[in-house]
Amino acid sequence: MNTYISLLSYTAQGAANIKASPARLDAARKMYEANGAKLKEWYLTFGQYDAVVIADAPDDETAAKLILMIGSQGNVHTETFRAFAEGEYRKIIASLP
Repeated sequence: MNTYISLLSYTAQGAANIKASPARLDAARKMYEANGAKLKEWYLTFGQYDAVVIADAPDDETAAKLILMIGSQGNVHTETFRAFAEGEYRKIIASLP
């Protein structure tokens, strides 16, 4: 499984319906599981972004599909990064010429 970090910002719609946010998070977790992925951690943050999600997905296509499905609901804007764990990082560095 690959790890992905998503930075979320509430849209005006998402902020106006903030009390529904926990139910949307539960639905997103189920959506990840139904697609063979796992929403591992969710953090409420303040500053430039409103939340951070750490998730695992089997491949980039699945991760992209999930982010597009969530974004299409209109409650958040997302920015997603592929993350490499320390072991993966060490393997990449060791393979450098």
